[in-house]
Formats: sequence, structure tokens, C-alpha cells
Amino acid sequence: MKIGIAAAAPLADALRRATALTEHTILWSTADPAQVLERCAAQPPNLLLVDIATAHALDTIRNVIAGGTCAVMAVAADVGVDATRVFHAMGHGAIDAVDAPPLDAPNWRIAVLPFVSKLNAVAKRVARQQRREGPVGKPIGALDKLPLVAIGASAGGPAALATLLGGLPPHFSAAIVIVQHVDQQFAPDMAEWLSQFSQLPVRIAQEGDRPVAGVALLASTNDHLVLKTADRLGYSVHPRAQVYRPSVDAFFHSAEAHWPGEIVGVVLTGMGRDGAQGLKALRSKGCYTIAQDKATSAVYGMPHAAAGAAVDVLPLDAIAARLTQHFSQAIPAGA
Repeated sequence: MKIGIAAAAPLADALRRATALTEHTILWSTADPAQVLERCAAQPPNLLLVDIATAHALDTIRNVIAGGTCAVMAVAADVGVDATRVFHAMGHGAIDAVDAPPLDAPNWRIAVLPFVSKLNAVAKRVARQQRREGPVGKPIGALDKLPLVAIGASAGGPAALATLLGGLPPHFSAAIVIVQHVDQQFAPDMAEWLSQFSQLPVRIAQEGDRPVAGVALLASTNDHLVLKTADRLGYSVHPRAQVYRPSVDAFFHSAEAHWPGEIVGVVLTGMGRDGAQGLKALRSKGCYTIAQDKATSAVYGMPHAAAGAAVDVLPLDAIAARLTQHFSQAIPAGA
């Protein structure tokens, strides 16, 4: 695996020293954000490590992903403490995030093992993606190839979402957008709570966010979360007459209208009929659709209304496995 570094000393030195313990090769390192795209074009790495503490880190990540030359991993002093920056980095296309390796520490070789382990794991994901789709950067950012899982839930939804997200693998290849009927004051806490169960990052969706692979975005206001363009999320007061806010139907219809890649629609437990019309629109477009079954639904309103538009009606604990299987079917044997 060929690696580039967008960081200044001493972090760049720590990354070089830790990477030397692996089979990967450092192609180049620069602290100048203006040089990153030039270096990526002249000597394209498979993976770029970006220090997200720098002022231009998010612009760097966005520009590299848009350029399609390589995948990006965010490097933070502490991923937990820097969670906001990490989520923004992933929102701009970073494939994962890692704690920076120490430059000096007692038992240094042991202290850098978490970094080495994460780097090796991400390198395998990048190599796998390359075998499937060619150069890594472009397919990850290419919306015509990026699948989207659109999930709607209401009463009983938080527990159902915890189960579903908890069953998805950390290398899940689709973007995820969740519309749960919840007041906006509770949405940030809900995203944090769901993160405890999920191997994927879960964060609230901000105006202008871009869905990316392996990140779950949660609707976070009393307005409707929608796709305003082919690649950007936003919030809208329309339809005003919709009593469920945010509305599952509103998001499903916007995805059907704008998202250029594959869409899988999922309706989970909930009261009422929100999501039924949107799921029908998705199925009419040829999308794969799922509704939760009666036995595992806390409230069998929404999934019952949507069942006629569902390709499969599944128990809750089978949905994550079905999604994983669905998106792994294109992987060649032995990949």
C-alpha cells in the first residue's frame, strides 16, 4: 500500500516511524495544503493520511476525494475528543479515522500497535475496493456507484435502529441516512447513544452534508431531511401538511428523485403510515425494499402500511445481515 501524508512535524515524523513497522510505503509527506493535490496527481498514493487538526484539513479531504486519486484516512490526536472534526472529515469523504501514533513513549512498539492495526485494516478495505472498482478515490466519491440505505422509523425505532446498526460490519459499503420521528432537542443525544451499538460512525445530518460510505446520518431537526441535489442533504419545511416531522416519505421521495446510485429503502417499527408512499415510489423505480415484520415490531403501523411495497418483510434481527449480503453480492469469490 502506497501512502501519502498531509501533516507537519512532529506528527508526520510519528506517522513515518509507525508506518515503517508495516509493509506499507510512504511515498511523500507535505505540510502545505496547496501541494497535496499536486503530489496526489504526480505520485498518487492508495491512501492519504490527513491531520484533521489543521485549518485546511476539510478542504484538503474534499478536494482529494473529488479528484478521485486516492482514499483518505483522518488522523486525530484523540478520535474521541475530536469527534466533531472526525465526523466532519467523514462527511467530506474520509474512509475512517485513527488516533495519531506517539512519537516517543515508554514501550513505544506497544504504544503504536493501535495505529498499526487500524492502518492495516483500512489498507485491506482500500485494496478490496480497488479490486472491485479500480482506483479507490473516485468510486468512493462517485455517487453513481455509491449505494444509499434510506431508513425510516418511529415508535420503537431507537431500539430497532440500535439492533440494525449493531449488526452492520465496520466496512459496510453503502451510505446510510436515517429518518426517525424524534424532537430535534433529542437528536444529538440519540446519535451519540446509537454510536454505542454501531461499528459505524453515527452523527446528526447537517445542512449541506454529503452521504458517504460507512457513515450513518440521522435527521436532526423538526423540518424534513431531504436530498436537495444529487449529493447534498438539507432541511425543508415542505411539505407543511405532513404531521410527521421529520418525514420518512419526504426523504424517500427526495432520494427517488435525486440520488443517482442504488437505493435500498427500509421501514422499521412505528405508528401511522409515514414511509409507505415513499417506499412504494422506490420499489416502482426498481429499488430493493424492506419492511420489518409484525412479530419484531414494537408498533406495527408503518411497516404494515409499507409491507405491500416491500420486496422482503423481515424480522428485525435479519435486516442487517440481509443488507450486508445484498451489498456483498458483487464481490468476486476470494476477494
